[in-house]
Amino acid sequence: MSEPHAPSSEPIRLVDVQQAVEAELTRIGPVIDPLGELFAAAGHELALVGGPVRDGMLGRHSNDLDFTTSARPEQTERILRAWGDAWWDMGRDFGTIGCRKGDWVVEVTTYRSEAYDPASRKPEVQYGDTLAGDLGRRDFTVNAMAVRLPGQQVEDPYGGVVDLANKVLRTPGRPEDSFSDDPLRMMRAARFAAQLGFTVDQPVVDAMRDMAERVTIVSAERVRDELVKLVCAPYPRLGLTLLVDTGLADHVLPELPRLKLERDEHHRHKDVYEHSLTVLEQAIDLEDRLGGQPDFISRFAALMHDVGKPKTRRFLDDGTVTFHHHDVVGAKITRKRMQALRFSGDEIDAVCHLVELHLRFHGYGSGEWTDSAVRRYVRDAGDQLARLHVLTRADCTTRNQRKADRLRRTYDDLEARIARLSEEEELASLRPALDGNQIMEILGIPPGRDVGEAYKFLLELRLDNGPMATDDAKAALLAWWAAREQS
Repeated sequence: MSEPHAPSSEPIRLVDVQQAVEAELTRIGPVIDPLGELFAAAGHELALVGGPVRDGMLGRHSNDLDFTTSARPEQTERILRAWGDAWWDMGRDFGTIGCRKGDWVVEVTTYRSEAYDPASRKPEVQYGDTLAGDLGRRDFTVNAMAVRLPGQQVEDPYGGVVDLANKVLRTPGRPEDSFSDDPLRMMRAARFAAQLGFTVDQPVVDAMRDMAERVTIVSAERVRDELVKLVCAPYPRLGLTLLVDTGLADHVLPELPRLKLERDEHHRHKDVYEHSLTVLEQAIDLEDRLGGQPDFISRFAALMHDVGKPKTRRFLDDGTVTFHHHDVVGAKITRKRMQALRFSGDEIDAVCHLVELHLRFHGYGSGEWTDSAVRRYVRDAGDQLARLHVLTRADCTTRNQRKADRLRRTYDDLEARIARLSEEEELASLRPALDGNQIMEILGIPPGRDVGEAYKFLLELRLDNGPMATDDAKAALLAWWAAREQS
């Protein structure tokens, strides 16, 4: 496994945590201290909480600050409207009012507790009166720390600093109670493991395993959002493995555990589950080709590219196993899952397109494709070509170095040919020499199906032969039309 995907298991020194939080409080002091004074002057408590406190202790900087307060939303709104440059209240139903102050984004939430009715998908919001009560209902101890304002007094009633130093995720109280209040916290455990590279305390893992089915009451949209954050984290294998091992994946992404195909000494094939996780990690290593930022589409396509294999597996008499058409079947399975998770149509189309095309390169052989075939490869990939390059390269997990080098060189050759043809022929905008208006004028026909078929004929001609002069395209069109009329 490559180094970026293996977080250090060394604990963090407490002195380093202390120095980091002091430095962060100094950095954000000009924002948090005046705000704390405003709330205090109005008779309310205010504390910096959650991610900003945790990340500050890890030496990570952000201009997005979360606070909790004894003030009710309407009281918070009055203060933030007077203090900030702009404000919003989309989270009012959950007690949250937000604002922007210069480069800072601030969200202030009334002390609260969230609990699920056993049959409800939506949390029931109840306001609280104390900081201690608010911290006690939070998901993990590393998120249950606060800094009281003004004065910058650190509150850590559940040992979050020690857990942070030891890189462990624990719940403030019994994990069963925490997950019963909000089952999505089980997925958040996996997400934070993936984001922070932390281990999850065994009692938390046990509770996740025992209560996995309860995640089914959570809305698909909330599950989707956690899954996206997990997949885009630095160490997604940690989170995905935890989802599979606890049984949560059976309810939110069942295609992943199904990749653990039964293997025996008579039928030889690679471990598709482990292969898929490795392809994901190798796709991450290639994200510099996509701008260098976490790319969910590319990562999720890498994770899902082989989900069609369980349904298409066939055993041959010689002991080998085939998975014919698993690319097409996998694209259909992926579409169904992403629709269930309420992904947007564009996201679904992009991921499924990549899954369906991930085997296309293997027809390239040692470079036998004609220019026409290369053009079609580019045409079929469309705006997903850069991601298809990443997925195809990442899909090589062989331990045979000679084979891996050969595949890499072959794909280098294909990319070079694409670049050459793109420069010569403007492949990014493949169009025939004649447009629809010209077709109608030349053939003397009105708008309709015939125009579309003529355009398709000219496009296929363009793919086969490359760019054509207008006169040549006109002659070919007339010949095609005459032959069509005679048939």
